[in-house]
Amino acid sequence: MSNKVHNKRIHIGYPADNTVDDILVAYEEEGIFGTHQKVEPRNKEKGDSREMSKERNIAIFPGTFDPFTIGHLSIVERGLGLFDEIIIAIGINESKRSYFTVDQRIEMISNLFKDRPKVKVESYGILTVDYAVKKKAKYILRGIRSVNDFEYEKTIADVNRELSGVETIIFFTEPKYTHISSTIVRELIRYKKDVSGFVPKEIHIDSYIRKK
Repeated sequence: MSNKVHNKRIHIGYPADNTVDDILVAYEEEGIFGTHQKVEPRNKEKGDSREMSKERNIAIFPGTFDPFTIGHLSIVERGLGLFDEIIIAIGINESKRSYFTVDQRIEMISNLFKDRPKVKVESYGILTVDYAVKKKAKYILRGIRSVNDFEYEKTIADVNRELSGVETIIFFTEPKYTHISSTIVRELIRYKKDVSGFVPKEIHIDSYIRKK
């Protein structure tokens, strides 16, 4: 190989910085093939996968989030390393009495993630797996705190996969958060206890409690 070609190869950063097509075109320009025939990039007529838009990995994180706790926050933050987008989906259950309204919960969580464009907050009132399909989410993100949680989540995950092919990704709750649940937080609120250590400080839970 001539010094000229060798230098060209170093300049374009082969192989880390360029595709194989880039290398071929560069070599053709230097005449390394001993011909003036132009080298055409491969698979252009078929649509090279490198030029096709990457399919986004979307996950929904469903729950009532009444309220959203630091345990929930931990699950979302860990999930952001795996997914292109996480939709925090607040399930509406008319038969279940909630402490905070759906609008309040959407506001709380939206404010928490206002600087995280990969996180969206919505509510839904249909079957969770149907909502996942509607949002083109291939995954349902769940967190479990105990063995009992696992047995329940496994059953639901198996049903969801059978119905739609949507997979469930389960995160084990960090040990320091295993004692925290929305149910416990609501109970503490009713007895006027300080719950600031159980919910993200950015939510400003006290301002919502005073409105009750």
